[in-house]
Amino acid sequence: MENLQKQLIITGATGMVGEGVLHEAIQSPFVGQILVINRKPCGISHPKVKEYLLPDFLKPEQMRETIKGYDACLFCLGVSSVGMNADEYKQKTYDLTLGFAKILHDENPHMSFSYISGSGTDSAEQSRLAWARVKGKTENDLSNLGFGDYYSFRPAMIKPTPGLKNALAFYKYINWIFPILRKLAPGMACTLQELGEAMLEVSIFGSSNKTIEGEDILALAKQMRARL
Repeated sequence: MENLQKQLIITGATGMVGEGVLHEAIQSPFVGQILVINRKPCGISHPKVKEYLLPDFLKPEQMRETIKGYDACLFCLGVSSVGMNADEYKQKTYDLTLGFAKILHDENPHMSFSYISGSGTDSAEQSRLAWARVKGKTENDLSNLGFGDYYSFRPAMIKPTPGLKNALAFYKYINWIFPILRKLAPGMACTLQELGEAMLEVSIFGSSNKTIEGEDILALAKQMRARL
């Protein structure tokens, strides 16, 4: 087990998805060390976890020395396009992510990079929906950076992990939909635990599938649980 342990970088741990993914990584016997990169402290203390504060993710150059030697990045930082103009959304989605990833690639070209995208992302970059085009371009250009491995995750509805603090408030009003979706369209609903398990599975053991849709998340999570 010891020789399989990986050193991970996780972003977005002050948000719902990043916090949930970090929660799974802390518990995983396949993870030896985690570097959490946030704008502000995440408030999580654990022997596996180190934290680096990056106040401006659009200026990632200062983190170069800190990120050397890591095996994988689980990029869980993201914003909603709701109420945001197109230029701002592109800056906070495409520009921020690519700038961060380029610094990572400079220092760790052989690492695995996993990006939380979203269901409905348009890889052809032709959608009438601006967010779908921006996400598609982000996926495409991340894939072309030349990382040792790269994965785009496209979850739809995510059920928060009980007990964690960063779940968005509106989820308590829509959680009743989850079992219905899970039964009628399984690929449209996963738990945050399953998403975290799936990200760990590809980061540690790899996968031939690089675009991870909803049903793929469930299958990869099952594979990870079978290893424990």
